[in-house]
Amino acid sequence: MISRRLLRIKVMKALYSHFQTEGESLIASQRNLLFSINKSYELYHLILHLIVDVADYAENVIEQRKTKLRPTEEDLNPNLRFVENRVISQLRKSSALNGYLSKNGLSWSKYPELIKKLFLNMSEKEYYSKYMNNTKCGYNEDKALVIAFYQNEIEDFDYLYEVLEEMSIYWMDEVEFITSYVIKTVNNMRQAQCQNEKSPDIVLMPLYRDEEDVEFVKELFIKSVVNYKQNISYIESFAKNWDVDRIAFMDKLLMLEALVEITEFPLIPVKVTLDEYIEISKYYSTANSSLFINGLLDRIAEDLMKKGKLHKIEKKTEEQNEK
Repeated sequence: MISRRLLRIKVMKALYSHFQTEGESLIASQRNLLFSINKSYELYHLILHLIVDVADYAENVIEQRKTKLRPTEEDLNPNLRFVENRVISQLRKSSALNGYLSKNGLSWSKYPELIKKLFLNMSEKEYYSKYMNNTKCGYNEDKALVIAFYQNEIEDFDYLYEVLEEMSIYWMDEVEFITSYVIKTVNNMRQAQCQNEKSPDIVLMPLYRDEEDVEFVKELFIKSVVNYKQNISYIESFAKNWDVDRIAFMDKLLMLEALVEITEFPLIPVKVTLDEYIEISKYYSTANSSLFINGLLDRIAEDLMKKGKLHKIEKKTEEQNEK
């Protein structure tokens, strides 16, 4: 599930923590890195279940309105399309999803105000109104509503970030990544093929794409730490027109990671590595870092090539797999 880009970001954060924390061993730092990756997987399951909690809240509101002293016609005969959404029902009944959440003690039960606000925000949106009033009512329409919820209600909702910060320090800047995996999961959901068939359980994305990704993240971190001084010195040798002491520490870590990846991972094309770290620098370093890092990494790669220190193995699909 977790892309190489997110793994690179995880390694960057682990390196920052390792070098800023005095006395922490390499083994302990690597353990924390793998723990942070597992926390991302927890967030994936939590976000995936979020629409279920919102639908359950909506159903409770409907039931409460029926018990009013003077219920209106709308109270007594409400539009049930959202609460009976078939995709949400599949998520609600999923043994895979619920089993993971139960096993790891994960839920939104302590944050009813979050669920309420999400429902109220959604209910004011045009996509929700169109869905509720659409005469066409099928599985694809149900799926489109769920996807629209994740596309419109999650990324810029400040209160959600406040809740996530309270729940875990690992989740604050991963919502966009994780939500994209949730949307992919929903997109891949399928309904029963016939009326008497039980709805199939959803297929959850695995934590890692394959064993190569597990080894990639471990080796990238270890080799970045072990050869830190030598590689940082080499990087700084290309910053002749810069005050080395003023180069942001995060910039140095990003270039360190990139250098290790260029020299130690022969299956990953240099262009893929450079593009990935330049993109990461736009989010995790200073405003001008991407240009600075781009320039230095280009010169480093050129120097390594001239010295015959780049040994890349051709692999046609690697660039697509990396992103």
